[in-house]
Amino acid sequence: MTNVAIIRCEKNMERCPLTSCFRCLNEKKEGFANYEDCTLTGVFTCKCPGDVAVDLSKILKAKGAEAVHFCTCTFAKKTDAGWSDKDGGFCENIDKILENIHKETGIPCIKGTAHLPKDYKIKTIQ
Repeated sequence: MTNVAIIRCEKNMERCPLTSCFRCLNEKKEGFANYEDCTLTGVFTCKCPGDVAVDLSKILKAKGAEAVHFCTCTFAKKTDAGWSDKDGGFCENIDKILENIHKETGIPCIKGTAHLPKDYKIKTIQ
């Protein structure tokens, strides 16, 4: 069983209770489809400009996290046609943040939880 953690963006924390992210994790679909079995280890909210993300991930690793997923809203937007990663999401630094986390912790960092854009291929920094 893989212990996974979720980090979400502060810009969406008052609008999203992570219900779909938790459902996708429990059902092993969308951003969690690559796991045979996984369980939630922890959840944090990243604050702009993302400098705290490495420290949060170090805490998650110490608590047993083996992978960190960043919510889809960090890199994609909801549109009338569904979710799209063409113009980015709430975080303009998401790729740099994931690279820094992986460099400092060794934990794989995955872009995506629920509401993946059509034809989106899961991106993992490892």
